Amino acid sequence: MSAVTDPVEARLWRALQDVEDPEIPVSVVGMGLIVSIAYRPGDRAVDLELTYTSMGCPAMEFIQDDIRDRLLAEPDVDEVRIEVVWDPVWTRSRIRDDARARMRSLGIVA
Repeated sequence: MSAVTDPVEARLWRALQDVEDPEIPVSVVGMGLIVSIAYRPGDRAVDLELTYTSMGCPAMEFIQDDIRDRLLAEPDVDEVRIEVVWDPVWTRSRIRDDARARMRSLGIVA
């Protein structure tokens, strides 16, 4: 995640830390699945780019539903538009240090 100057976008990044990968108890932010977030105040909408660890990820729909539900719970969001992207390709280097530590504590090699 790069430096976020918009206070709504910063809050949305924090909100997404509540959304865990259904297979690994680590947030989608910690896993590096969120590529970008852009808040559109005129539309009260969030444009989000999301990637997955693999094209065959069985939890794709669950993750998108959880992301959408969590962001729609925010007071200034009426719409969430999710685009799945494969560039940049997800690699283990996208995992944040705090998520990597959590995974190690659970016996998951990261």
